[in-house]
Amino acid sequence: MATLVLKTTHDAQTDARHRSLAVAEGFAHSPGVAQALRSPDPTAVLQPLAEAARKGSGVGFLSVLSKNGIRYTDPVPGLIGRRAEGDIGRAAAGQSFTEVFKGRPQSAVRALVPVTDAQGTVIGIVSAGVQTVDVGATVNRQLPVLFGVAAGSLALAAGGAALVSRRLRRQTHGLGPVEMTRMYEHHDAVLHSVREGVLILDADRRLVLANDEARQLLGMRASAEGLRLDELGLVPEMAALLGSGRTVTDEVHPSGSRLLAVNLRPTAVQGGPAGWVATLRDTTELRALAGRAEEARERLKLLNEGSTRIGSTLDLDRTAQELAEVAVPRLADFVSVNLLETLLSGDEPPPGPITGAVLRRVTHRSVLEGTPEAVVGVGDVAVYPENSPQARCLETGRSELHRVADPVISSWLATDPVRLARSRTYGFHSWITVPLIARGTTLGVVDFVRSRHPEPFETDDLALAEELVARTAVCLDNARRFNRERTAALTLQHSLLPRRLPAQSAVAAAFRYLPADPRLGVGGDWFDVIPLSGARVALVVGDVVGHGIHASATMGRLRSAVLTLADVDLAPDELLTQLDDLVIRLAAESGSNGEAGTDAESAAPGDVGATCLYAVYDPVSGRCCLARAGHPAPAVAHPDGTATILDLPAGPPLGLGGLPFEAVETVLPEGSLLALYTDGLVESRQRGMDAGLDMLQRALAAAPGLSLDALCDEVVGTLLPDHPADDAALLLARVQRLDTGQVATWDVPADPAAVAGVRADAVRQLTAWGLEEAAFVTELVVSELVTNAVRYGSAPIRLRLIRDRTLICEVTDGSSTAPHLRRARVFDEGGRGLLLVAQLTQRWGARQATSGKVIWCEQTLPAGAPEPA
Repeated sequence: MATLVLKTTHDAQTDARHRSLAVAEGFAHSPGVAQALRSPDPTAVLQPLAEAARKGSGVGFLSVLSKNGIRYTDPVPGLIGRRAEGDIGRAAAGQSFTEVFKGRPQSAVRALVPVTDAQGTVIGIVSAGVQTVDVGATVNRQLPVLFGVAAGSLALAAGGAALVSRRLRRQTHGLGPVEMTRMYEHHDAVLHSVREGVLILDADRRLVLANDEARQLLGMRASAEGLRLDELGLVPEMAALLGSGRTVTDEVHPSGSRLLAVNLRPTAVQGGPAGWVATLRDTTELRALAGRAEEARERLKLLNEGSTRIGSTLDLDRTAQELAEVAVPRLADFVSVNLLETLLSGDEPPPGPITGAVLRRVTHRSVLEGTPEAVVGVGDVAVYPENSPQARCLETGRSELHRVADPVISSWLATDPVRLARSRTYGFHSWITVPLIARGTTLGVVDFVRSRHPEPFETDDLALAEELVARTAVCLDNARRFNRERTAALTLQHSLLPRRLPAQSAVAAAFRYLPADPRLGVGGDWFDVIPLSGARVALVVGDVVGHGIHASATMGRLRSAVLTLADVDLAPDELLTQLDDLVIRLAAESGSNGEAGTDAESAAPGDVGATCLYAVYDPVSGRCCLARAGHPAPAVAHPDGTATILDLPAGPPLGLGGLPFEAVETVLPEGSLLALYTDGLVESRQRGMDAGLDMLQRALAAAPGLSLDALCDEVVGTLLPDHPADDAALLLARVQRLDTGQVATWDVPADPAAVAGVRADAVRQLTAWGLEEAAFVTELVVSELVTNAVRYGSAPIRLRLIRDRTLICEVTDGSSTAPHLRRARVFDEGGRGLLLVAQLTQRWGARQATSGKVIWCEQTLPAGAPEPA
């Protein structure tokens, strides 16, 4: 049909080409066409002639074109004067041709013929053609016949095939010859080679088919087909089962010396002939193997449970309890765990075997409520003599498996009447003792006892017990090591961080320290409140990179260095410079690993990373001088309820070296709150530094009426997640001013005669403060310090007395040369002034000022002195 359609279409197009070419040539060579083309109005002459020719010839269109393709005539008058589309150039060149044209106004099969004059010059073109729709109509008139013939043929073929297929499907159950042959071959191969007996019985219980395995299992002869069930010579129980007429699934029945698993099904369920099919499987060896496999599965399951349950915590007692919970009752009826006394006390147990050790019962468990068979209570010392299996296990490091009736157990129990009585009362019959050994260190011993289990322990049970105990020993050793390291970390924490803040008047302070891992205690963060001379106070917060004991030790060294440098009264930027040098030396020590000849230059900068913020607050002037080394800038909550972050130059982290630190001085109104913190407080994986700083400012500004401790809790609760990834330290300090009545200042002329007047002024001021008892010592101190300033210093000279928790005397002069305490010889005229000051006062010192120096000393206030106004 497809071929006929294609041929019909081709013939129609060929006919259209011939017809259009003949019409175009006939009209092009008609007399008068050439003269009409040269006339002034070719359309008036040729349009009627072309229409008459088109209608007479039956073509779709006939048009006369100029040499350039401009229409002189057209069946559609509106197109006259417009340019025709298509390949006009070939016709203008004098060539006649046909083509399948696709374009406007319609697609067609057309012919183009040139019109020439007497000299052979092309003066016009005639275009005639048949529209494509007309060609298709010719083809479409023949398609119904073609389709009808094809449809009838297909219908006849499909009907015949369906009838034949239905007949064959009914005869072969849908199988073809190849499938039928393959099915019978597979049926015969499977039936006689499978290791499962197959019997087919008809409705009368006659044997239709039996494979070789069935004959062997039931002891039937080869010619048994066709015999009745009672004629096959089967054992009565098997014959009764096969003739029962009930459906059976994997029922095990004896047949001679075998145990057969029988399946029995009717054959008429799927529309087949009535009868029964039985399958027989020998399970004699399988039953024994299944029992052993089930025991192995239970042991593997118990081991898997032990690997997941034992060691869930780093607690010695809990780990021992988990072993007992796993083993009872699935492995033993009673389990006891005894550990070395030295292990529980925190000491390091000796490696290798143990002799004469003291054991303590950590836990025990029994199938009986209350564990009545236990001789030793939990927490009590367990005594085991040298002839006991426990003592031998500790000494040899090997497990032991015994029956209670064995001589080694009987002799031991004979020396212990209490254990012997409990053993007989509760029916102990089998005993396993396994030493707890981890990484070459003996930790204790575990006993497994059976009383309710009728089966004694076997070697497989011993292997299982050893696996569980080995797992427990590693977990116990991990817990022991963790407890030791945790104790060391906590001890280090108590010794490194301040447990309470010192008493001073400059600030009221509170702090919080939260390690990332509370179990390990302190990390690398630290803080301090350090009283300085002149009633000033230093506030410090720092952060050492890392966690654990190494970070804690480094932090302790840096904190000690800050305390020492603060006692020298260095400015914040100078103190950080000194601290930076110290960190570089620490990095050198860390990189040298104890090798000789390694100095600071051999360590890479930043090997020991740390940041620090150091601030000094003066309660007399209210000024605070701050400098930081790569540390977050402090926050200030002002008395008006606003909170800001101080604009403080960051400075490089400690340990880089060679870069300067810059200090900034600011005035803090009385009652302002200064918040110093480490980055672990404001930065986390879920939140950036900027967001954390915004939260900190809001928390400080939102609780102006809270106490410092309550505000610490509020800030920590707001900013820290439940499980922080980094240590966090927070130090809150509310600054305070000293009353003007607590400070007295005098300018001293650079004249030795002025010393007496200044001394008298100081005594009068002490009288006004009610400190007459301190007048004598103060008079001597003032005299010595002012005299030294006049004699060895330079102007300006100033004396200041501060009444705080102590009586502070300060003498300032313009010289930067600091005095030194020395012991005067017998005949020296001077050198005893500072020695006298050191002996009469609580402490003294010197600090550099912006211009010059300050010599200061402190005295304890007399008992019963009135409080400052």
